Amino acid sequence: MKLNFLNVFLVVCSILISSCTDNNDSNSGYGQLNIQLTDAPFPHDMVAEANVTIFKIDARYKGDIELNAQAIDSTDVTIETDSGKSFIVLMEDEIQVNLLELTNGVTKNLVDMDIPTGSYDLMRVYVKGVNIVLKDSTTYNLKVPSGAQSGIKVFIKPELIVSSGLSSDLLLDFDVSKSFVAKGRGQNITGFNFKPVIKASNLSTTGTLLGSVTGVEQDSTITTVEGAQVAVIVSDTINTTTFTDVDGAYMLMGLDAGSYNVEVQKEGYIMQTTEEVQINAANKTVQDFELVKE
Repeated sequence: MKLNFLNVFLVVCSILISSCTDNNDSNSGYGQLNIQLTDAPFPHDMVAEANVTIFKIDARYKGDIELNAQAIDSTDVTIETDSGKSFIVLMEDEIQVNLLELTNGVTKNLVDMDIPTGSYDLMRVYVKGVNIVLKDSTTYNLKVPSGAQSGIKVFIKPELIVSSGLSSDLLLDFDVSKSFVAKGRGQNITGFNFKPVIKASNLSTTGTLLGSVTGVEQDSTITTVEGAQVAVIVSDTINTTTFTDVDGAYMLMGLDAGSYNVEVQKEGYIMQTTEEVQINAANKTVQDFELVKE
């Protein structure tokens, strides 16, 4: 089975896993895995960079097939054991990422390899070299609580099932706004704490919300709205958010199938909410918004 590890969406990032047919019968006991990293929005206007270096990723193997020497020898897969559990090493290269560059559907490829078929329920992401760079060039080097030693644990729910001859795409969402907690208030930032929050989404069972936000000016002209906050809400709780780009476009990946309320707001405009926006697995839902000046 081939595993492709796609881009890490720094500070706001995600991993994507997709299915496709592979006619290589020589790897009948393996399936393909693709992993991508993307970002969850980081709303601090004064931050220029949110950097992390990922140097290792592994996945806990729970599969229903028995690993054997012949199967392992036929690939470059490395198996490690921790507390009686088998972990498949997916990547051991240093990849430095500015998470703020991974937004609105931008991802970074992390893994592309064959892995044993079966089920995987946990990934560990090992990071170091974490820092925040403000727009005035002030740099804060942050301590990594455990990611450099034991890895950041990311549970996969439901479990990822790797099938023989197929390719799987997993999206890792590195939420910058939750992972980098500012010290101080307003413009008086004195530093940041690093509390990593990463979500794993199987793109075959999740969907994508995208669209554009425009504004109606006082002279009735229509303009694109940059920096509008788009929030996906379920049961009165914010599930995730993002911000529109210079063209007024936005994209949110890795949303569980279901119905959501979507709220859009921007200073100077009346907030707009669209209820019961339906997200379908492995599909894209387009929802545009037109804001009116206050």
